[in-house]
Amino acid sequence: MHHRLEPLKNRFVYRVYMFALDLDELGTLHRSLRLFSHDRPNLFSFRDADHLPLGKKTARENLEEYLRRNGVRETVGRILLITNVRTFGYVFNPVSFYYCYDTAGNPLCAVPEVGNTFGEVKPFLLRREDRTETGFRRTVTKHFYVSPFIDHDASFDFQLGLPDERLHVVINDHKEGKKFFLTALTGVRRPLTDARLLWYTLRFPFMTLRIITLIHWQALKLMLRRLPFFRKHQHPELQQGALQWNK
Repeated sequence: MHHRLEPLKNRFVYRVYMFALDLDELGTLHRSLRLFSHDRPNLFSFRDADHLPLGKKTARENLEEYLRRNGVRETVGRILLITNVRTFGYVFNPVSFYYCYDTAGNPLCAVPEVGNTFGEVKPFLLRREDRTETGFRRTVTKHFYVSPFIDHDASFDFQLGLPDERLHVVINDHKEGKKFFLTALTGVRRPLTDARLLWYTLRFPFMTLRIITLIHWQALKLMLRRLPFFRKHQHPELQQGALQWNK
């Protein structure tokens, strides 16, 4: 769900599915799934290179490198990544979510990985001190070009519920103390099986292509309504910490 409050109101809700992947299980999922592969072509394929490009071989190693650079010294145990994977060879992720646990299985930190349509990605770290009763929460200035209709120096208010049988994530945008853009992602956990993958292929055909198409469709509608917008080259000093996706 996206809900813009001002200067123009615009709200939409779409049904989607995402994958919740234990990064330590990626190398063995092909044993039980014919339609899902890791770093190989398939109907559904997870590629390490589609995520944090920090020079390491795997998504887990890159995330651990990011945590190390940002002062996380605890040993990381399980890492659950909620994301889209390549479908018919194509993927676009507006945002993915890493949930990291310590070796005792307790929530350690969370990393939302925000992407834009220029092939850039920026991670944001929610630490142990950002823990709430239900997950993690932190407000941070984004300093990242995500939408042409949102200032580079607006703030993200991340409210990340811990994934269990259900998922509830909220990311709201603030500027000068005023909330002007609301987003929410809610879902119900389902087992990962070939039968379900086949059913979702029929029910939600070309999901990742649909996502990028709908993003541009919503942007076009706002432009036609003459909502002021920012270009990518504007205010480069306010675009900080972006990484370029590996391809």
